[in-house]
Amino acid sequence: MNQLQAADAIRLKQYMQKAVDRSKYFIGYPISQDFDYRELYPLLGLPLNNVGDPQVESTYDLNSRSIEREVVDFFTELFNAPVKNSWGYVTNGGSEGNLYGLYVARELYPNAVVYYSEATHYSVQKNIHLLNMPSIVIRCQSNGEMDYEDLNQVMQLHRHQPAIIIANIGTTMMEAKDSVPAIKAILHNCAIKNHYIHCDGALAGTYLALLDDANDFDFSHGADSIAISGHKFIGSPIPCGVVIVKKNYRDRIGKTIPYIGTIDTTITGSRNGHSPVFLWHAIKRMGREGLKQRAINSLAMAEYAVQQLNSIGCNAWKNENAITVVFSAPSKEFCQKWQLATEGDWTHMICMPGITKEKVDEFLNDLMEESRLKTAMAEA
Repeated sequence: MNQLQAADAIRLKQYMQKAVDRSKYFIGYPISQDFDYRELYPLLGLPLNNVGDPQVESTYDLNSRSIEREVVDFFTELFNAPVKNSWGYVTNGGSEGNLYGLYVARELYPNAVVYYSEATHYSVQKNIHLLNMPSIVIRCQSNGEMDYEDLNQVMQLHRHQPAIIIANIGTTMMEAKDSVPAIKAILHNCAIKNHYIHCDGALAGTYLALLDDANDFDFSHGADSIAISGHKFIGSPIPCGVVIVKKNYRDRIGKTIPYIGTIDTTITGSRNGHSPVFLWHAIKRMGREGLKQRAINSLAMAEYAVQQLNSIGCNAWKNENAITVVFSAPSKEFCQKWQLATEGDWTHMICMPGITKEKVDEFLNDLMEESRLKTAMAEA
């Protein structure tokens, strides 16, 4: 086997060391790093490809379809999807799940208007543009949640058209949750019978569904499709996600493809066959109760972070049942070091699984040191 040239080997070594170093200062994005998939390393030598529908076998037999179906079954049950009328697949991430939900909704209601809040993930606006769908942006409340009064007023003006609503189950900056029951009530008030609700639960969807009193967004509450990210709360070295939708909706878009011997019902052609195995491994290893405890631990760590930040004079807060802690943005250099996502005067830290009390304390000590330096410079 050919070897890397000496310069290329050095370049790779330097990159790998930098990646390891930067992973130590990673607290501003919703990515879990506490996974261990060494048991699965032999699969990296195989071209696993789940091309086509996960429920229909293919002539491409080097796949992980059976594993993928078990992952989908887990989320189908978690989100209370109708047992005999649900379908899903493992995606490349939450953005693809959002695209799929919008795609299915458009095929159901070609003349519908899409409603989404100004705090919605950027993928939704991009997907709406790709699908050429008319849309209206709804205002947000101060905590990032959709302004239902604005939604009601706007829907009243377009009550003659079907409605497609994107409900955020954890916005990117403040982890706000839009209320599906409130949206359903507005649809009823406007007498809009033809409607579709897609829940973007990329970060919070999985763990909220595991908590006893935090799930008001699943299929039993009115969702027509739900998308989550697998590399966020569960954790994966490869970005991935899951989308669950009502099966009779999926049936409207499926096409038989003789070349692969299966049905084309997904967004992409070839699909990563490794990600389903990562998710399956984590789900089977931790179980539902283990995942629930994972959520409880993260929520407790977020509460600790809020208290500690406020104790040092930093204005910090979080939404209910959120692991995202919002606070006043420090210097650009500090945000760069800790990889903090910033919007206007606000930034956030996200207490993902794997973020320990020691890591939070290290972050706080670094923040206090910056504050001391800033004060010393101002007094000089």
